[in-house]
Parts: sequence; C-alpha cells; structure tokens
Amino acid sequence: MTDYGPPWDRHGQPGAGGATGPDDLPGDVQSYLSELVRRVRDVYGDRLVSVGAVGSLALGDYRHGRSDIDIAVVVDPSAPVPAAHELAQALAHPGFRCPAAGLELVVYDADFAVSGAPGAGYLLNLNTGPLLPAVADYDPGGTQGFWFVIDRAVGQQSGWTLAGRSIREALGAPARRDLLAAVAESVREHAAGQGHLADNRVLNGCRSVLYCRTGRWAAKRAAGRSIAAAEPRFRPVVDRALRSFERPRGEARDLPVEEVNSFLSWVRRDVDRVCGVVGS
Repeated sequence: MTDYGPPWDRHGQPGAGGATGPDDLPGDVQSYLSELVRRVRDVYGDRLVSVGAVGSLALGDYRHGRSDIDIAVVVDPSAPVPAAHELAQALAHPGFRCPAAGLELVVYDADFAVSGAPGAGYLLNLNTGPLLPAVADYDPGGTQGFWFVIDRAVGQQSGWTLAGRSIREALGAPARRDLLAAVAESVREHAAGQGHLADNRVLNGCRSVLYCRTGRWAAKRAAGRSIAAAEPRFRPVVDRALRSFERPRGEARDLPVEEVNSFLSWVRRDVDRVCGVVGS
C-alpha cells in the first residue's frame, strides 16, 4: 500500500485558527498520534486504507484541554471483523493514555466511506479518554448518523491525512442535501441541550449557519467570530460563548439560558429555511 510520509502527511489545508499542522500540535499529542497510527497499522496491516483527521483537528483549531482528537480510519472490506474489537482494546484509555479531552475514532469499510452515503455506517465507533464516557460500538443500526456525516465531510474537505492514501480520496463527499439534513439534526440536538456545554451549543449553531450560507466547514471559533460580526443582535451571547470556549472543558462558564435559547431558535429557523429551499 502507498504510505505518505512519516508519520503523517497533509493533503489540503485545514482552516486557520489553531494547530494548522502536525508541528503546531503539543508534543504529547504528536507522540500520541504517531503511536495511534502504529497501533492501527499493527491491527489492520495491509488492509489499512487511510487514517485521517476530522473535527477540530482537521479544521486547524485543536485546543489542549478543550478539544477531542477526532480520527477516521478507512479499511479494506476484506478486513476481519474481530480486528475492530482488537483495535478498540489497543486504543482504550488509560492503557493507552489519551492526552486530550478524549479520542473519538471511527472505523469505516472503504466501500461505504467512498460512497458518500448518509448514515453512521461504521465498523467501530470508539470514544475513550479522561473526559469521555467509554464507548466501543460495532453496530451502526439504529444510531443517529448526522454527526458521522458531518465528520466525514469535514475530513474530506480538510484532507489532513495521518497515514495511507489521502483521506480526501478515501472519504466520498456527501451530497449537499444529505449534509444539510445532518446539520439540521445537529442543531435540533444542541437546541435540546442535553449533554452539551452551553458554549459548544452556541458555537455549533454558528458553524451550522455558516455552513448553510457558504457550503464550507469552519472551526467553531472562526464561525463564532463570523456570526458575531454578521448578526449584531446575537453578538453578546456569541462573545460569551467564545470567551468560555477558551477555557478548559471542566471550567466552561454558564451562559444566560434565555439568550442561548433565543439564539438557537434563530439558528433552527435559519438552517431550516435553507434546508427547505434545497428540499423543494
């Protein structure tokens, strides 16, 4: 198989606003990613197709103490089913200590990954780390797929590849209609608020609106600054969210509930308006 650089190579440019390349990451994160790639290779061998960054890492806005490390792994369809279980064990915190808030790693069959199809579609959905509830799920049936659709689209846009073929080639771009449906679902989940910090709810709303308006994914802080400038009536709550987001996850500040709810109601209307135009 083709290998692009030790231990990873960038194919494409993540958005500005944070760690925009491997050399910008904290040393312990660089070491962690190198060892993660080694362990993935040990499990999958020549059936490994690609390992790429998604989430804040892909968008150039990884922040120590706040961000997760989000990774997409693409493997050949002939990879044995037990390999996903072996990988989950090999990457589980604290045996393999995660230096970030957590690791969110998803393994996809290459045929599904390149298709751009909506849905979760994973072979493994792994959450592990000091601030994440441990999850190792091997069955996407019944799983809400919108976060996975968004993550694959971010990885495909960024092209930040850690090993193997370019992740941009391995992940097919979802159709805009499917992406807008995923964005609308993410907005509804954040509006409900359960399990999400207030600052993250607000900034995810900013990112969602900006994607609907531009067709490009931006890091949450960059999206927040853009929406604050474009929508002065919501600048106070977005600015509060941005200041809170600068803090470690465990030190996030409460935001005024009425202002957050008012903003997210506006986000839902704005996103639904775009989705309605595309769906008509």
